[in-house]
Amino acid sequence: MEFTRRKAALSVAAVMFAAMFTGCGSTSAAEKKEKLSIVCTDFSEYDWTRNIVGESGNTDITYLLSSGIDIHNYQPSVDDMMTISNCDMFIYVGGESESWVDDALKNSANKNMKVVKLFDTVRDQLKEEELKEGMEGEHEEHSHTESEPEYDEHVWLSVRNAQTICSIICDDLCELDAANADKYRSNLSAYSAELSSLDKAFRDMADNASTKTVLFGDRFPFRYLVDDYGIDYYAAFAGCSAESEASFETVAKLAGKLDDLKLDTVFIIENSDDSLARSIINNSKNKNAAVEKLNSLQSVTDSDIADGAAYISIMQDNLDTLKKVLD
Repeated sequence: MEFTRRKAALSVAAVMFAAMFTGCGSTSAAEKKEKLSIVCTDFSEYDWTRNIVGESGNTDITYLLSSGIDIHNYQPSVDDMMTISNCDMFIYVGGESESWVDDALKNSANKNMKVVKLFDTVRDQLKEEELKEGMEGEHEEHSHTESEPEYDEHVWLSVRNAQTICSIICDDLCELDAANADKYRSNLSAYSAELSSLDKAFRDMADNASTKTVLFGDRFPFRYLVDDYGIDYYAAFAGCSAESEASFETVAKLAGKLDDLKLDTVFIIENSDDSLARSIINNSKNKNAAVEKLNSLQSVTDSDIADGAAYISIMQDNLDTLKKVLD
C-alpha cells in the first residue's frame, strides 16, 4: 500500500511536470472559454451538481470515474490532471483514496479554483473506520500513521450529508456565476425538498422495521446510512477494505450472527459476486436465507447515466430493498 501511494505520487508529479510545458501555449484558449468547468471525482458529486445547475448551458461538468472504477482504485490520467488543473470548480471526497489530489491542486493552473472537499463540509459527521465484531482485519499496511485516524470515505451515502454538501456546492456556484445565482438557488431548493422527502422515507422505514440489523457478506460502505437511522450491522470487511477473501473464522462468526439474530438475508454491494454471502448462508442453520444487493454508488458508469441513473433513484432502490428485508 505504501509503495503504491509513493508510486502514485511520483506519477502525479511527472504528469504535472509535463503539464507545465504542454500548457504554456494554452492561455488564450483558457481566456476564451465561456462555460464554467466543474470536475467531480465521484458520481454522487456529479449528480448533485447537475441537479443544482439544472438546464443551464453555462457549465461543463466532468465525472472522472465514469468508467465505473471505484474511488479506491482510481488514479488520474494525464488528461484528467489537465482537466482538473484548468477547471473553475473541483469537487472531491478527500479521504485516503484521493491522496493524489494534494499534488494536483498544488500544481493547478487555475489558482482561483473553487474547491469543495466533502470531508471538510461534513467534518463533524465523519466516522472513523471500525473493526466490528466478526469483521476480517486488514492484512496490508496503510499509508497513514497510527496517530492519524482513518475515516470512512463513503460520506455520500448519508442523505443528510448530501443536503449539507449540496448547499456548499450551490454557494460556490453562485460566487462563480452570480448572473445565474437565482436559478441555482431555486434548483437547490427543489432538489433539497426531494432529499428531505427521501430522508423522511428512510427514517419511517427504520422506525417501523421489525428487524434493526443488516448483515453483509461483503465490504460495508453503508455506515453513514445505517447510523443515520439507528440500524446495526455486521460485515465481512470494512467499507474501504482491500481484502476480498474472508477466513473461515469470519464466515463462521457471521453465520452465527445470522442464526442468533434470526436474520433471513445476507447483503452484498453492486458488482460483487455472492460467493461469500452463500458461504455464510451454507454455514448457518438457515439454508434458505436470501441474498440481496445494495448500491453504494461507487461504480456508476456513463452508460448507467444515459439509462437514467441518479442519486435519488439509486438511493430509493436501496430504501425499497431495505424496507422489503427489514419489515
